[in-house]
Amino acid sequence: METSRIADAVRGLRHVFLRDMVLSASVGIYTHEQTTPQRVRINVDLAVADDGARPTSGAPVGRDELARVVDYEAVANAVRAIVGAGHVMLVETLAERIAEACLIDGRVFSARIRVEKLDVFPDAASAGVEIERRRR
Repeated sequence: METSRIADAVRGLRHVFLRDMVLSASVGIYTHEQTTPQRVRINVDLAVADDGARPTSGAPVGRDELARVVDYEAVANAVRAIVGAGHVMLVETLAERIAEACLIDGRVFSARIRVEKLDVFPDAASAGVEIERRRR
């Protein structure tokens, strides 16, 4: 399966990511999952408009200004808030909510989200879902 390029100079995209965030989540369809939080690992990959990839109107490239980038601390805080907002039945729903929150920033072209339950099977490291959503 081919995956789309998240960092791409021709398309003017940079890759902003959040790796292996492990949180306690109330997620699942079974009774024990609804009463006991479980560990999930979340990865976020964002394709973000990169104003440095396409110099325009003589503006200097590589400006060191926070206002021109997506703040990954804000992304992490949004993930924490979504996971902490209450029980969800499906990891797919959790992934969709995270992607939707990331796409609110107009500079984010696409969001690839992976949500993994870490303690589901004793003989597997994880089970979960990965989605990719694009700006319409």
